[in-house]
Formats: sequence, structure tokens, C-alpha cells
Amino acid sequence: MKLFIVNSGSSSIKYQVIESGSETVLAAGLVERIGEVCGRLKNTVHPGTKDELEMVVEQPIADHQSGMELVIATLTDKTNGIIGHVSEIGAIGHRVVHGGEDFSGSMRIDESVIKALERNIPLAPLHNPANLDGIRVAMEIFPQTPQVAVFDTAFHQTMPPRAFLYAIPYELYQTDRVRRYGFHGTSHRFVAGECARLLDKPLTECNLITVHLGNGCSMTAIENGRSVDTSLGMTPLEGLVMGTRSGDVDPALHLFLKQNKGMELEAIDALLNKESGLKGLCGMNDMRDIHKAAAEGNARAKLAVEVQTYRTRKYLGAFMAVLGRVDGIVFTAGIGENDPIVRAESLKGLEAFGVRLDPERNWLRSREARCISGPDSMVRIFVIPTNEELAIAREMAQVLGD
Repeated sequence: MKLFIVNSGSSSIKYQVIESGSETVLAAGLVERIGEVCGRLKNTVHPGTKDELEMVVEQPIADHQSGMELVIATLTDKTNGIIGHVSEIGAIGHRVVHGGEDFSGSMRIDESVIKALERNIPLAPLHNPANLDGIRVAMEIFPQTPQVAVFDTAFHQTMPPRAFLYAIPYELYQTDRVRRYGFHGTSHRFVAGECARLLDKPLTECNLITVHLGNGCSMTAIENGRSVDTSLGMTPLEGLVMGTRSGDVDPALHLFLKQNKGMELEAIDALLNKESGLKGLCGMNDMRDIHKAAAEGNARAKLAVEVQTYRTRKYLGAFMAVLGRVDGIVFTAGIGENDPIVRAESLKGLEAFGVRLDPERNWLRSREARCISGPDSMVRIFVIPTNEELAIAREMAQVLGD
């Protein structure tokens, strides 16, 4: 069966076509600049193989309907396409950012699911409307094809109240659902499963700390296969230092900036989300550029790495205390998978807690999942590439019973 995986953003559609049995990626692509003067589609068939073929289309793409129609026309193109007819698509999976408290797992989409997503728009006003656009367009183009919503927040719905509640008036939770939700759940769940396989243990017997470090960053404490705490909060702003997001700050900073800088709440929100984090500290948010600048003597670039890895190390210590016993620490996503300096600095000083990195393994370049801890480490350390599209495909198979 061919599965169509869709990640719909406000002005983009990211997608893959995966063969469910072999888990082979048949095609992958991105539609971007939807609604602008000139949009762009990049489609790659048989990515990463000797038969890889790339196709780029640049033309106006008015809306998500036009974008999805262009994707389907590209996938079914007689010369460069990967499917003969849309009927070959057996199911469609949608990445949905926020399921609120309504969903603790992936769901086959029907009107009740759509209504629940609409109710959760206040929790994710930038993301859920775009996700809904993608769902509605796909349902119109594929009216008879089963469609599944896979939620970033669902994996974290196993957190106990002591972890997800904020110490604010309880009525705000009751009336407005103000609480920690966490995100990147699809990624955390996927690498946790892969780690359990490498440990040769059932996931339900594993205590893990999964560290997702990219432009967005999060960490999750997993007890017996279930998320019990995570660093991201009600929004994707809390927690670790990220590319352009601040992570943890004093909540009174908002009032300080308003009173002393004359900034309105919207401007403060934009500052913390788009101009802070690594970018705020040194003017760059790509860790490769930051390392290069630090090596050339840029003191603020060096400081940015120190601040980020220090915050990561603090959360690692906290989550080790939450779990008590830790079987494995997993690094994943762009920085986590590819940056040995950040990994080493994030783990520095944790030797007393049984966390010992093997420097040679840490610097080994590989796209494969691998162990990088030393032979005397009580806690095993892994680098495991995340694959959210494959995770969505597997979730779809479970929901649809295939």
C-alpha cells in the first residue's frame, strides 16, 4: 500500500509517499511560498538511491488547494511521476501540531476530529488552521481514502498532573486548559522505539531521556515507554535554548519590557520566538555558522554554545532525577544527530551520574543509529536519526489495522 504523508504549514506543504510494507520512500517533496507571487515545488522520486530524480516547478500557487493539486499532478506525471493514478494512494496521514487534551493517540479523521481540532485553534493559532487546511483539501481530493491525524502533543498526554500543571490559579486550567502540552512527540516516540530495539528490551521496560536538538529543541523523560515530563510547555517556547526561541525566561520579563522599553505583548512574543535563542545571543541561529565563528575567536558565538549546552545539561540532570534509573540518553534531530561538540558539552560533568561518552565514537560520522557511550558508562548514550514521516506511516498502520 502507498501512504501519502502530509505536513501542511501556513504557506507550505511537505510530503512523502511511502510504501507501507517495505517502508521505502518513493517520493518526497516540498511546496513553498503558497499565496506569494511565485510559488515553488521541489519533488524527488526514489530519494537517496541511484534512481533519484529531482523535479522543480516554479509558478504561482494561490492556495493549499492549488498546491495539493500540483503535488498530485507531479506524483502522477507520466514521465517523472511515481504513481499511475491517485487511486493507488491507500491512506493519507497528516501531521497535526496540537491535539490538546482531546487526543492521546493518532485518530482516523472524521467530522468529530475536525471539530476538536477547531476547538484547539486557540492553543496553536499559527499551526492548527494550516493543518486543517491540508486535511480539508486532501479530503476533497481523496473523498474515499482513509485519512489519519497524528498529533505532536499526543505522546505527552501520559504526563501526570504534577508534571503538566503550572502553579497558577487552577481555574485557568479548568476553563482555558492552560497547562504544559509538549511537542515533537512524534519524534520522541520514534527514537524511543528505535532505542529500545538497540537496547534489546521492550519499550515498556525502558527509561529514556530523548534529546531533540534542531532549530527547535525539546527533551522528554520516558518512563517504561511513556512520556512523564517534557521541556516544551503550553507553547513551543519554553525549555531549552533554541535557534531563535529563548526557552526558559523569567515570566516577569514581559512586564519589564513593557514598562522599560515600551514594547507591546505582540512585539515581546515576536522577540522571544524569532529574535532570541542562539540568534539573540550571537546573531546566528545555524550551529554550523556559530562553530565556525567561535573557532575564529568570536566570543559571543562561543558563549551561545555554552549557554545552550549548559541549559541542556541542566535539563538532563533534572530528568535523571525524575526517572531515577536511566537506561539510555538519545540525541536526535539536526544538531543532536550531527554535532559532536554540542553532544560532548551537553554531557560534560555528568560522569558522576554514570554518563560517560566515548570521544572517538562521538566524533564518528554516520547516518546510522549508533551507541556513543564508553564501555564503562552506566547509562548508554545513542545518536538516533529521527524520521517523523516514517513514524506517521507506522501510526497510520496501527490506526487502520494494516
